[in-house]
Amino acid sequence: MLLETRGLTANYGQFRALFGVDIAIAPGECVAIIGANGAGKSTLMRSITGILRNDAQMVLHRGESIGALSSAEIMQRGIAMVPEGRRLFPSLTVEENLLIGGQVRRAPGPWNLDAIYDLFPILRERRRNPGTALSGGQQQMVAIGRALMSNPELLLCDEISLGLAPVVIRDIYAALPRIRAGGAAIVVVEQDIGKALAVADRVYCMMEGRVTLVANAGDVTRQQIHAAYFGEAA
Repeated sequence: MLLETRGLTANYGQFRALFGVDIAIAPGECVAIIGANGAGKSTLMRSITGILRNDAQMVLHRGESIGALSSAEIMQRGIAMVPEGRRLFPSLTVEENLLIGGQVRRAPGPWNLDAIYDLFPILRERRRNPGTALSGGQQQMVAIGRALMSNPELLLCDEISLGLAPVVIRDIYAALPRIRAGGAAIVVVEQDIGKALAVADRVYCMMEGRVTLVANAGDVTRQQIHAAYFGEAA
C-alpha cells in the first residue's frame, strides 16, 4: 500500500478526535472520505501530514512508519495537501505561490508551471496578480497547483469544493482525472457525497471520529451511506 493508518487516534488536548481509524490507499487510487462537519475528516488529514503528531506506527508510507515525522519530512516523502481554506500567501503573485510548491520539494515528474497552466488556463492569464485577489475558485486552483508543483505521489484534497459555485466545482473536479493520469493517488475529503463518489474508486465514511463505512464507490447504496453518515437506518 502507498499509505495506511492503523488504529490511528488523535487528540486536541483532552478531547479525542479520532478513535482507531484504519484506512488504506493504493498507488494511483482515488479515495473519498465523506462525513458531516465534526466527523474527523480534517483531523485525519492533519494526522497523515504531520501537522498533528502520532505514534510512529499509526501512519505508514510504503510500509515505513511515519506517524512521528514532521510535516516537512512527510512533504519530502511525496505527500502533499491542498488545505481547507486554500491558505495562499497574500503578498505573493499567483506564479510566486505556485513556485513555492516546487521549492519545498524538488522532484522529477509531470508537474511544472507550464503543466499547471495547461491544467488551469485562467491561472496563466492571472499569473502576475496577487494570489488573494482572485476569486475563490481561482484561489483553489492555485492551491491545487502549488501542491502539484512538488510532484507528489499522494495528493490530499481537504474540502476543495467548500463555498464554491457549482460551475467552478465542476471545473476543479474535471482536473482530477488528469492529475491521476500523471501518476498521483488522490484523497478527496468532501461533504458533497455525489461529487466524491463520481471520482473515487473507494469511499470511507466517518462519523464522530470513527470509520463507519468502507465500500467501493460504484457499489455503495444511498441506504448504506445514510446509515453510516447519520448512524441510523434509512
